[in-house]
Amino acid sequence: MSKNDQISGWKRFIQSVTRAKDIENEEEIMTDHDYDGIKELDNVLPPWWTAGFIITILVGAFYYINVFFNSEKYNQYEELETEIAEAKAEVEAYKEANPDLFKVDVTLLTDAASLDAGKKTFGTYCVACHMADGGGGIGPNLTDDHWILGGGMEKVYNTISEGGRSGKGMVSWKASLSAQQMQEVASYVISLQGTTPANPKEAEGEIIWTKQ
Repeated sequence: MSKNDQISGWKRFIQSVTRAKDIENEEEIMTDHDYDGIKELDNVLPPWWTAGFIITILVGAFYYINVFFNSEKYNQYEELETEIAEAKAEVEAYKEANPDLFKVDVTLLTDAASLDAGKKTFGTYCVACHMADGGGGIGPNLTDDHWILGGGMEKVYNTISEGGRSGKGMVSWKASLSAQQMQEVASYVISLQGTTPANPKEAEGEIIWTKQ
């Protein structure tokens, strides 16, 4: 029986994919390098590693050409915007299909503790645009009866939660404030109706709502 017949099929397979030399034949690939008596072998790179390296280069070249020289057909920014739009649509569809999970019982709070809590939240997040007395700055005056997105507890709460007009309104605060906090600050905002701020901003919006 020859030596090759004595080698198991698995070992022959390993040798074929690694091109490894048997220990008794290592002299054939031994280099002249010597490190304190330790010799170095000049092993051939395994074919699978070489193939993977070449494929990586080819894929990288294909990607580079498509991204930088074929932007009309492939644009990462457009792809991102498309994916964001699809994700938002999926979220809205889920909300519509499960309204009970997202329904908030919005009630006007009038007790002193809730209004004090709302005032504190207002002082932390809202004064930069609406001033401490609600008279308005970057944002509109909250003490008059003109509302850009509508007055009333539900509409004020929704504006705080979802944000103002796209591109020029305030941001959505639902990621920063809890439902209770938004209810408290909405109640506080409504309590400012009819007060007299130091430097009231001119009324904005065509929706006129008077606190009952």
